[in-house]
Amino acid sequence: MNDKHLPPQTDSNDPMIYEIKVEGQLGAQWTDWFGGLTITLHDNGDTLISGPVIDQAALYGLLKKVRDLGMRLVSVNRVQTGQDDALDL
Repeated sequence: MNDKHLPPQTDSNDPMIYEIKVEGQLGAQWTDWFGGLTITLHDNGDTLISGPVIDQAALYGLLKKVRDLGMRLVSVNRVQTGQDDALDL
């Protein structure tokens, strides 16, 4: 099997870094509600919620919170640790 297109193996116990972009502005007071993730406001009116996510269940929980706030989801990216590029999911 050709493995050249597969992402590098990571320790399954290491959390992955995700970036969740939503339309609209969230203030820093939402940081605790999003489990301590970083909230960054963009000039175009979008908000980036980013940081380590332990597993897929935790990721779905974060996406549920975005839905519960009624915010439009723009994108979800998994950031390769040690690299500047992101993978679109």
